[in-house]
Amino acid sequence: MNKHYVYNSNDLINNSCSELTRKSRQINLETLEEALNSIKPEKLIRDSIKLKKNNNLIIGDTPVNLAKIENIYIVGGGKASGNMALEIASLIGNRLKAGIVNIPKSTKLSYNDSKICFQEADHPIPSESGVDGVRKIIKLVKNAEKNDLIFFLISGGGSALLPMPRQGITLDEKRCITDNLLKAGCRIDELNCIRKHLSGFKGGQLLKKTDAQVISLIISDVVNDRLDVIASGPTFPDITTFSDSKKILIKYDIWNTCSPNIKKIIEDGISGLIPETPKPGDPIFNKVFHKIIGNNRKACLAAKKHLKKKGLNVLFLSSLIEGEARYFGETISSICVELHKSGNPIPKPCAIIAGGETTVTVKGNGKGGRSQEAALSASKKIEGLDGVSLSFIGTDGIDGFTDAAGAIVDGNTIPRSIKLGLNHQAELENNNSYTFFNNLSDLIFTGPTGTNVSDVAVCVIL
Repeated sequence: MNKHYVYNSNDLINNSCSELTRKSRQINLETLEEALNSIKPEKLIRDSIKLKKNNNLIIGDTPVNLAKIENIYIVGGGKASGNMALEIASLIGNRLKAGIVNIPKSTKLSYNDSKICFQEADHPIPSESGVDGVRKIIKLVKNAEKNDLIFFLISGGGSALLPMPRQGITLDEKRCITDNLLKAGCRIDELNCIRKHLSGFKGGQLLKKTDAQVISLIISDVVNDRLDVIASGPTFPDITTFSDSKKILIKYDIWNTCSPNIKKIIEDGISGLIPETPKPGDPIFNKVFHKIIGNNRKACLAAKKHLKKKGLNVLFLSSLIEGEARYFGETISSICVELHKSGNPIPKPCAIIAGGETTVTVKGNGKGGRSQEAALSASKKIEGLDGVSLSFIGTDGIDGFTDAAGAIVDGNTIPRSIKLGLNHQAELENNNSYTFFNNLSDLIFTGPTGTNVSDVAVCVIL
């Protein structure tokens, strides 16, 4: 049975200026539900892994002979990793020896397993509880032997939920630099380059700590599904260097304000006093198998399928959207206007789907997230259009440092905001999208969804 995610959907549907816009909003929100249901971790595991009677585990098209395995362990971290772990545990049954998985605080798991320790940690700024969980993971994998098998479960949020500061720096120093990079609009691949080189765990370093065979099952929240970037690649070769780290910090004007300890680590790494992260070709990677079981494209395709069932012409733009959130909002809303006015490139009734991971360069002191900022930016261009709605959400249900997944807009968003005395452009410049949409009761609330494939946008034009 499909789970219902958007718990304020009725209010959002009724918050419309016309019957046509109401219908547009209803279809839009139903489509978000279908997208989220398609990326439930339990479903992704069941769709990707089968246990045959001959003791073969089939992962995609790859067989794994469990008869040759002594003990099986489960470790990992991320927003979806808890329910991934439970589904794997259910599949392999008594073969499971033990497990440790770092999950976000207040995660609601579908059930429990006494053999798995679920360590609650913080996201997006790492915490000591996360460090404690990583220490437990390291202890477990060190005890695993050559004939043992470790399932390493990775999903979005894993970088923050699996912190292990390199010797010589503190967690507070890592927190500070992470926060500064996020506010500067740093791309996730750049941020994770820094994380890997300030970590004793990420960037393939986990594999240095075990002799066991490793299967990495991954739900991707990264554009292009780069295995070296997702959760900072604990089991994958790192193509970045200490020199790259320094260049990124200089690019975002953070190098000069870095702590002396961080500067020393990076400079020592550049000079060769500290070993680089493991690179492609290192034999430690011969014992690991990687499989991506879910990503943004999967969510977008589920949205497309639902919209076609509703009788709409559908344009799936891309699952690889990056750049500033406000510019993405402007661009996709411009396409909506063109579709509404001319039927180019597809006739009404129609819809647009797009996904990816944008960024926000924070210049104001308001409250919001990238999906809400994209929605705020989009609202101006569609002003006055009937039967048009645009929604933008983070699939984890948490947009920025807020309790909202995102927001929905239509042709009456701007007129309604003016009546309430709100200034669209001023709120945009202050990065205050949450306050804007909270006043309009147009925030989308799902709570933490227990999964994460980054962001999805849906536009419905009737």
